[in-house]
Amino acid sequence: MIHSMFFLQLPVLEKILRPMIVYLVLVVFLRIFGKRELAQLNPFDLVVLLSLSNTVQNAMIGDDNSVSGGIIGALSLLVINWLLTRVLFHAPKLSDALEGDVTVLVRHGVVDWAAAKKEALTDLELRSVLHRQGFDSFEEVEKLVLEPNGNFYAEGIKSMSDDAQRAAMLQAIESLTGEVRQMRVELAAGRG
Repeated sequence: MIHSMFFLQLPVLEKILRPMIVYLVLVVFLRIFGKRELAQLNPFDLVVLLSLSNTVQNAMIGDDNSVSGGIIGALSLLVINWLLTRVLFHAPKLSDALEGDVTVLVRHGVVDWAAAKKEALTDLELRSVLHRQGFDSFEEVEKLVLEPNGNFYAEGIKSMSDDAQRAAMLQAIESLTGEVRQMRVELAAGRG
């Protein structure tokens, strides 16, 4: 029993290369098929992501179900991920090419339906994203972006900036303070 748990049925080099190749192919496929797969907007996308792991399992481990084979496979995945993040950190142009660009979906309260169509996002899905971000309608949104990692970033339309609001309030307070002073002077002059 112990022997079958740790005996490798495949050569070690093959156990190392299989997960690395599958990892790199999945990175490329997810880049090709878009950010939507990473965003997991609906149950269908989630099912695809969950099925991917099961689909590529045998390609990564082959016929080997040993503990040693699993450990080597896991270590290989972690190593290739570590190496790729280091390479991408030192090669920003390659990183940009692999990660892709942000997609602006709403600007100044107006939906860019061509961008939404490109990302295969429906009106209902966009509204769902807005609601999760705390907005009720597109008109409240200055900018809604789908980032390369599948996250959404939303920025609300502001009627006045915080600094402008503070300045207006201070001006109103100063005006009221001046009026109160004037009223005190008039009251004091009327009594005297």
